[in-house]
Amino acid sequence: MHALTLASFLFFTGLVAFVTWRITRRDDHRSTSGYFLAGRTLTFPLIAASMLMTNLSTEQMVGLNGSAFTDGLSVMAWEVIAVIALVALALFFLPRFLKSGIATLPQLLAIRFDTGTQLIANVIFLIAYAVVLLPIILYSGAIGLQGMLDLQGLTGIESNTVLLWATVWAVGLIGAVYALFGGLRTVAVSDTLNGVGLLIGGFVIVYFGLQAVSGGSGVMEGWNILKESDPSKFNSMGGPDQQVPFSTIFTGVLLLHLFYWTTNQQIIQRTFAAKNLAEGQKGVLLTGFFKLLGPLYLVLPGIIAYHLYADQGIRADEAYGHLVFNVLPPYLTGFFAAVMVGAILSSFNSALNSTTTIFSLGIYKGVLKKDATEEQVVKSGKVFGWTMAITTMIIAPLLAGQDSLFGYLQKMNAIYFIPILAVVLVGLLTKRVPPMAAKVALVGGCLLIAAGYFVPPFNKLPIVMHEFHFVAAVFVLLVAVMLVIGKLRPRATDWVQEDSGDVDLTPWKGAVPTGIVLVVLVVIMYASFAGG
Repeated sequence: MHALTLASFLFFTGLVAFVTWRITRRDDHRSTSGYFLAGRTLTFPLIAASMLMTNLSTEQMVGLNGSAFTDGLSVMAWEVIAVIALVALALFFLPRFLKSGIATLPQLLAIRFDTGTQLIANVIFLIAYAVVLLPIILYSGAIGLQGMLDLQGLTGIESNTVLLWATVWAVGLIGAVYALFGGLRTVAVSDTLNGVGLLIGGFVIVYFGLQAVSGGSGVMEGWNILKESDPSKFNSMGGPDQQVPFSTIFTGVLLLHLFYWTTNQQIIQRTFAAKNLAEGQKGVLLTGFFKLLGPLYLVLPGIIAYHLYADQGIRADEAYGHLVFNVLPPYLTGFFAAVMVGAILSSFNSALNSTTTIFSLGIYKGVLKKDATEEQVVKSGKVFGWTMAITTMIIAPLLAGQDSLFGYLQKMNAIYFIPILAVVLVGLLTKRVPPMAAKVALVGGCLLIAAGYFVPPFNKLPIVMHEFHFVAAVFVLLVAVMLVIGKLRPRATDWVQEDSGDVDLTPWKGAVPTGIVLVVLVVIMYASFAGG
C-alpha cells in the first residue's frame, strides 16, 4: 500500500482517539448514570451524530450500496422511510420514554407490564445482538476494509479466511476498548468526530465516482451519463422481484423502521441521555434531515459501481470497496479507510454499550444481585461486555458466503423487531392490557416469524406473500391477540404513567412543524424518481 495511504489512515484514526480522550477523560465513568447515560447531559448535535453513526456502519455502507448495485434507487427505502419513524420518535415515543426516566427499553416494559416481561425482552435483545447485529457489523467492516486497503498485499497474508479472522479481531478489540472503558459519552463524542469524516468522505466518493463515469468531464456529465445509460436504476418504486417492492414500504419496511428508530436499544439509548426533551427532539429530527441525504452516499455509489464494474463479475457486497479502491487517490483512500474504521467502531461500540447496559441494569441488577452497588453494576457490564465482544469476534467470520448482507440483516432483525414493537405500542396506547398478553406476544411472535423463515412448510408463506408483508401480518396478529387478551383478562386497574422527574419535559416548539416538513420531503423524493 502506498505510504501516503497508510499515513493518512493512521493520522485520522489517531486524531479521533486523542480528541475523544481529551474531551472525556474527566467524565464520570463510575456511576450507572455516568457510564450508561452520559450523566443525562447530551445535547442535540451529539445525539444526532451518535444516532447517525450508530446506524451508519459498514453493514449500511457495504450492504446497502451492494443492494443498490443490484436493484438501484428503490433500496433508498432503507434510508428515506427512516425519516417517518424518526418523526414518530420525536413526537410520540420520546416524551413517554423520558417521562419514565428509563435507561433501557425493557425497563419501560417493567413499568408498564411487570418484571417478567422485562426479563424476556432483555434476553431477546441480548441474543439478537450477540448472534445477529454485532457479528454483522464486524464481518461487513472486515470485508469493506479488505477491498479498500488491499490488506492482502499490505499484510502478506494470502489466505482470505485467515485475513478475515485477523481483521475481525483487530477491529473488535479496538471497538471493545472504546465501549467498555469509556461509557456512552465516549461513544457519543467519538461518533461525532467520525460522523464529520464520514459525511465528507461519503460525498467525496460520489464526486470521484461520477468523475470516473464521465472520464474526467465533470460531475454533472457523469450524472447525466449514469441516468441515460442505466435509467432502470433510478426508479424509486421497486418492482415485485426486487428486494424492496414499493408496496412493502407501507407494511413490513415501515414497521422495521419504526422498531429500529423508536424501540431499538442500540439507537434510542442516546435519546435517553438527552439533557431535556427539547434537546432530544432536536437531535432526533436533525438525524431525520441527514437520513434524507443518505441515498447520495449509501445508494448512488452502488449505482456508480454497477455502471463501472458490472461486467467484471464482482459480488454486490464487494462493489463499494472496489469503487473506493479504484477511484480515490492514495491520500484520500487512507483517510476514507480511517473513516470506515470509525464507522465500524461507532456501530460496534454503540451496540456493545447498549448490550452491557441491558445486562447490567436488567439482568445483573434486576435479577442476579439486586443489592449491587453502582460500582459493581458498572464492573459487571465491563466483564459481560468483554465476554460478548469475544463471542461476537468468533461468530462474525462464519457469516462469509451470505448473498446479500443487508438483506440477511433485515430478515434476521424481523424475528425480534416485530414482537417488541407490537408490545411497546400496545403498552403505550392502552391502559388495561395485562402482562400475560405482552409475554405471549414476545415469545409467540419470535417463534412465529422464525418458523415462517426456517421451518417447512411454513417457510413458503413469506415467499408467497413477500417476507415484509408476512412480518406485517404477524404484527397485526400480535396486536389483535394482545387486545383480545386485554378484553378477556384485563388489568385490575388502569395503568397510569408517572413522571420520574429526571429531565425537563418541555417540548421543542419547532418539533411538529419540522416533523411535517421532513415527511413532505420524503413524499417529494419518491415522487421525483417515480418510474425512473
